[in-house]
Amino acid sequence: MIMKPVTLQLVSESASPGADEARLDQVFFALADPVRRSILERLDGHALLVSELASAYEISLQAVSRHIQVLVRAGLVLQARSGRISRCSLDVGPLYEAAMWMNRYSKYWQEQFDTLATTLAQIDARPRPERARRRGVKRPVRRK
Repeated sequence: MIMKPVTLQLVSESASPGADEARLDQVFFALADPVRRSILERLDGHALLVSELASAYEISLQAVSRHIQVLVRAGLVLQARSGRISRCSLDVGPLYEAAMWMNRYSKYWQEQFDTLATTLAQIDARPRPERARRRGVKRPVRRK
């Protein structure tokens, strides 16, 4: 079976930002379902028939086919058809694009973790006041 080579394109390098948004929407929608994520895991490093993919799930072949079509529309799965037989393989390009988009926000989270670490270090460095000991001081007795 001959597969076309995958070309990766950074999200920010695209000529149409609206297309990038729509593609990311499709990728995140596809990744939102645990069955579809499981299908991607099974395809990692393998090209499998739809029937081989479906055998791992307790849902119908038609339901698995619908999940695969969502993955195909998102660009995460390539399908090669030969008659009625359909072989699926993973295309990691859209995953890379989604990772690049998410990576832009790692700066924000790193800054938040750095601020938290600094604050905790300041709290640990402060001298703690000793508790005054109350020896010999009796507590008042409460009466009902």
